[in-house]
Amino acid sequence: MRFWQALSGFFLGCTAFFLGCSSENSDSKVSGIEIGNPALALTADFSIDYSTPTEKILTKDLSKEPVLIDTFSLALTELRSYSSYYVSVSVDPVHGFQLWPYESDLNATLSVPFVENYAVEDAFSEIDLQEEGYLKEIGVTFKPETSKPNISGRILVGEEYVPFEYSLSHFDILSLRYHYSQIEKVTENKANLSVIFYVRNFVDGLDLSKAIPSEDGVIRLNSLENTSLWDSLNVRFVPSFTPLRYEYITATDTVSAYVESVWEQVALEKGENAVSNGDFSEGSKDWILMNQFSGVGDTSIIKENATDRIMKVDIQNAGRYSYSVQLIHENIPLVKGKRHMCVFTIWADSVTEITARLGSYTTYETVGFQEHVEVLTTGHSVELEFTPEVNTPFARFELNLGKNKRTFYIKDVKIYRLE
Repeated sequence: MRFWQALSGFFLGCTAFFLGCSSENSDSKVSGIEIGNPALALTADFSIDYSTPTEKILTKDLSKEPVLIDTFSLALTELRSYSSYYVSVSVDPVHGFQLWPYESDLNATLSVPFVENYAVEDAFSEIDLQEEGYLKEIGVTFKPETSKPNISGRILVGEEYVPFEYSLSHFDILSLRYHYSQIEKVTENKANLSVIFYVRNFVDGLDLSKAIPSEDGVIRLNSLENTSLWDSLNVRFVPSFTPLRYEYITATDTVSAYVESVWEQVALEKGENAVSNGDFSEGSKDWILMNQFSGVGDTSIIKENATDRIMKVDIQNAGRYSYSVQLIHENIPLVKGKRHMCVFTIWADSVTEITARLGSYTTYETVGFQEHVEVLTTGHSVELEFTPEVNTPFARFELNLGKNKRTFYIKDVKIYRLE
C-alpha cells in the first residue's frame, strides 16, 4: 500500500503541482513546465499519544498505562521546507528554505508543550509554502528548555503510580524531517503538520518498574541515577516522534537515521511500482517535462487502445545536450543494497539513442543508474537492473531525450524492488 496515499495525493495531484504535459485528447500542447506548491499557509500541532502510530484513536483508557506523562515541553528553534526546484532560486535544496523564525527575529524560539494538544497558528501566521518548489519534507528543530530540562510523569509500579523525571540533558539539538505525505490538508489554503510523541514507542519493552527511586520517592532517569534505563530511553526518544528521519546532536556525537517503521512504508513493498501513474492512465499526472539549453519539446497522452495509454514527446528543437529535454518522475524510493529493476517500453520515429538515469534531486548525482539506451522504431522493453548504494525516498527518474530531433513514444514505466 502506498504510504498515506490519500494525503500524498494532496501534494502530488489534487492541486496540480505541475502542468508539464498536455492532457489526453487535448489539441493544445504544453512546452516546458510550471511547477510548484499551491500557495498554502502552514500550521502545526504538537501532542503526545498513548496509542501506536498505526492505531486510529488518540484517546484511550489511561488507568493502566505503564507510563503517564504530565509535563513535557521543548523549545522550537526552526521550521524548514525541503523541495526540488526547476526554476532559478537562491534556496540550497540540501539545507532547505527557512519558514520560521522570520527574518525580523532570527533568534526567536517558541516553547512547545506536548502534554495537551497545542496548535501553532498565530506564531506561524506569515508562513507560506513557496510556490517555486516541489515539496519533499518539512523539518522541525528543537532544543531542551533550560527552565524545563526534564520530562516528568508517573510510572506504574505494582498497583500504584510513582513519580518520575527523565532528563533531556543528553540532547543539545534534535531535528525531525517529515515526509510530504505526513502533512495534512486542512482547507484549500492551509496545511497542517502534526508532531506527535508516541509514548508507547518510547517505553514499550523496558521494565521501568525496576528503576530505583531517590530518597524523596521520585524515580530519576539521568546520567547519575538509573543510567542504564536512561541510555535506553535516549536511544528511543527522538524516533518516538515518528518522522521519516531524524538527527540529534549530543555533547559527543551526531546521530542520523530513518525511523524504520515509517521508512518501510515510504520504501514500498517488494515488487510494488514506485512510479505513480507509470501507465499514464491519469494523463500526465506526476510527470514533468523539462526544457533547457535550447531544447524545446512538448507532450501529449494518446490512446493505444481502450485501456492503454502512451506518452508522446515531440522534440521540436533538440538542444545542445541529451538533457536539453527531459521527461522526469520524482520521489522514487530506493533501498540501499537491494536489487531493483527499471522497466519501460519506448520507440521513436527514427532510430536514435537516449540516456536513462536515476539521480538525486539535491546533488544531481547518479544514485541508481545511468545508461545509454538504443531506441528503435518499434516498441521494445528496456530493462535496467541496479543496486543503490544509499537509502533515499526522493530519487529522480529521467529520460534525457534531447540532442536529436525526434518524436518519442513511452509507456508502462515501472521501478520496483526485486528483493
